This record gives sequence, C-alpha cells and structure tokens, in this order.
Amino acid sequence: MREKKADGRSNKDDNDDGRVIAKMNIEGMPWYSGPGREKPPAPDAPQLSAQLTKEETRSYIFGALKAALLVGGIFVAAGALFILFCVYVWLR
Repeated sequence: MREKKADGRSNKDDNDDGRVIAKMNIEGMPWYSGPGREKPPAPDAPQLSAQLTKEETRSYIFGALKAALLVGGIFVAAGALFILFCVYVWLR
C-alpha cells in the first residue's frame, strides 16, 4: 500500500520499476539484512532500448559540441582578459 502525503501525492515515485541499480545492503550498516533476505528481481521488468534516428543523434552531437565550444570560449576570453589586465594594469 502506498503512503500518501498531506497533499494527496504518494511517497513512491511513479516511474519506479523496482529494479536495483546498486545494492546498498552492506555488512556493518544498520540496515544490513543478512544473506538470503534480498528481494528477487522483478520478472516483468521492461527492457529499455530506445534507438535514436540519425537526425536525433546528429542534433545531440551538435548540441553538445555547441555547449562545449561555448564553455571553452568563455574560458579563453577570461584568460585573454586576465592577460590584458596583467600587461596593461597590474604589471605596469
């Protein structure tokens, strides 16, 4: 049974499919439940295999490239401004 919050929403995520990504049952921790007490994997877990089209792949690549060039350009501009500051103001 799902627990409800005060505003009527449930505490459990709606997109939680019950799969375990990283087991946190570590010996010595307060929540350690011992060997053999782990939940069995869900038998009907959906397989996630979304294939992107060539246009989608290309747009992802160019978007990431534009973002990387923007960040790199900002660093280059900041470095150039620092050098100009050092040459004309600080080390005069």
